[in-house]
Amino acid sequence: MSAFTLPGLIPVQSIPEISEQQLRAFPAFQTWFQTLQHSLSLQTHGTHAFHASPFKLRRITIQSCDYFGGKRLGFVKLKAEVTNDKGDSLPGSVFLRGGSVSMLLVVRPDDVDGDNEEYVVLTIQPRIAAGSLGFVELPAGMLDDSGTFTGAAAKEIKEETGLEIAETELVDMTSLAIPAPSTEEELLQQGIYPSPGACDEFIPWFLSRKRLARTEIKSMEGRLSGLREHGEKITLKMCRLDELWKLGARDGKTLAAVALYEGLKREEKI
Repeated sequence: MSAFTLPGLIPVQSIPEISEQQLRAFPAFQTWFQTLQHSLSLQTHGTHAFHASPFKLRRITIQSCDYFGGKRLGFVKLKAEVTNDKGDSLPGSVFLRGGSVSMLLVVRPDDVDGDNEEYVVLTIQPRIAAGSLGFVELPAGMLDDSGTFTGAAAKEIKEETGLEIAETELVDMTSLAIPAPSTEEELLQQGIYPSPGACDEFIPWFLSRKRLARTEIKSMEGRLSGLREHGEKITLKMCRLDELWKLGARDGKTLAAVALYEGLKREEKI
């Protein structure tokens, strides 16, 4: 184990596999640490629920990690000790993996008018964490620490579906639905948190609506895609938009996309 101190005099106990420099450079840790510190600082406001007995981050213990390709730090499991002077504590087991992007790709046959016939591109792939070899979900992927959210979304769309979509064609549904926070609020990311009780992952949602030839839409059904050399084994599935909530009901991302899409349409924001 190694020990060092972070800004705010926060002591850290780390495993040998992660040095102070590596932890400080890990984007997921940077975002989580800065966000938590800002949220804790808001307790000084007299109207805050914890103002009378504020909580503090006392210690961080790094428990385990995984590297991608043996080089890039990918996942970190840690324990954050957050207590107040009365001895109350907050749950602090955290799995850090950083942000992801997910895409709602709506396609319409070019031989019909209006939006009465719309399809969505789904992926079927192994998700071992769920115990599944054929999990149905919308296209998604982790950020690679470079570029923009929109650029990452366009890249994932091409890798997972084979569709070439320019960044300018993508609509950031999450930013349309969630107003940017002020400095007097918690500075959470502009994304959806699928499991905030234990994981830092946040997901901005992007929308693309395209017209394609009916034959091209049909040809996408069952198409194999994904980066095979990276272990991705993806099969595409086409679904009518009005049945997406049923076919993708096990996937939290899919249900979130349905809610965002329908809500933004009702308010005429898309």
